[in-house]
Amino acid sequence: MSVSSDSHIQSKPIDHATGTHATGVADSGRWSTRRIAVYALFVALAIVTSFIELPIFPAAPYLKYDPSGIVSLIAGFAFGPAAAAIVSVLGFLPHAFTDPWGALMAILVALALSLPASVIYRRNRTRKGALIGIIVGAVVALAAAILGNLVITPIYAHMTVAQVAAMIVPILLPFNVLKFAIHAVVTFVIYKPITKLLDK
Repeated sequence: MSVSSDSHIQSKPIDHATGTHATGVADSGRWSTRRIAVYALFVALAIVTSFIELPIFPAAPYLKYDPSGIVSLIAGFAFGPAAAAIVSVLGFLPHAFTDPWGALMAILVALALSLPASVIYRRNRTRKGALIGIIVGAVVALAAAILGNLVITPIYAHMTVAQVAAMIVPILLPFNVLKFAIHAVVTFVIYKPITKLLDK
């Protein structure tokens, strides 16, 4: 990206909910009405997209992809790590009533993806910073997904740890790599237009 396209970037990140500069979730400890409304919109989008489940890995069609992680990433890029955490947790909360273990896994992975990405982007608000953030977040989320499966899956899926471990290379690893690759490409393409729209 050229220097002129990033000329609006200053030492403190832009608070897209208020149009001012901020370093935390609230301005001077207060939640603005617009901030709450925009956060609620992101949470609602995360909830809706979490119910969009698509098989993307033919070897394991029971593993479904949902695009809610993209929403968490965009929220983190637009408003910072706190927003990423809020959207990641509340976006999957409805699933806790029907699939608590699955919801816990989804929340952990969403946090592992969006928090590192948003922290890195907050310090370097350029396309390069976004790319690095997404890659780091994807690597952390991949590790969280594998470890989470080893710990949590045996609890509710009536499988042993050894059985889950045997699935890592042929199933879990390629599925999650594909999942985070989709997240990364889509987020990198759309985050800048969305954040510019929020700036207005």
